[in-house]
Amino acid sequence: MRKKYDFSKAKRGAIITAGGSKTRITIRIDDDVLEWFRKCAHKAGGANYQSMINEALREHMERDEEPLEDTLRRVLHEVLPTGSAKKKTTKKAKRNSSRKR
Repeated sequence: MRKKYDFSKAKRGAIITAGGSKTRITIRIDDDVLEWFRKCAHKAGGANYQSMINEALREHMERDEEPLEDTLRRVLHEVLPTGSAKKKTTKKAKRNSSRKR
């Protein structure tokens, strides 16, 4: 290392600027939410947690514009049991309702 460096032409701030389509902001996020994204990024092999947050927000934004019919189909598919599981749930529900009478 040199004993003395010349900083007369140095510029203060970030060396690499973000892409033109991004804006730097400051937001407050709950500690547990931030920690969750950081852990996910670490599990993904050191991914950028900020990019993961951006991706999650984008997915939410795009789902918000999803047609109501598609949203209902997706939700019903996720919530309603299928096949034999549906029959078991129905029988169990009938048993429980008959006991309450």
